[in-house]
Amino acid sequence: MTDTNQTPDSPVKDKTYNLIWVLEASLNNAWRLEQYIQDATSAGDDELAEWFQKIQHNNLKAGEQGKRMLAARLGEGA
Repeated sequence: MTDTNQTPDSPVKDKTYNLIWVLEASLNNAWRLEQYIQDATSAGDDELAEWFQKIQHNNLKAGEQGKRMLAARLGEGA
């Protein structure tokens, strides 16, 4: 039986590409969470807004780490 829910392997086997993809995803999530925080705050749900803020903080932290790693790796190739 074939698992139809399985994600196919990426044809791109490149650690720099993977770093860029995760960096973009982290920063995109942080950007999207800003709206979710505003929505929760407007609805008076401080608990949810705080939870979104924690996730946003983690995404921003990952984004900053990813930018430093990418810069270092791109500098190695120069």
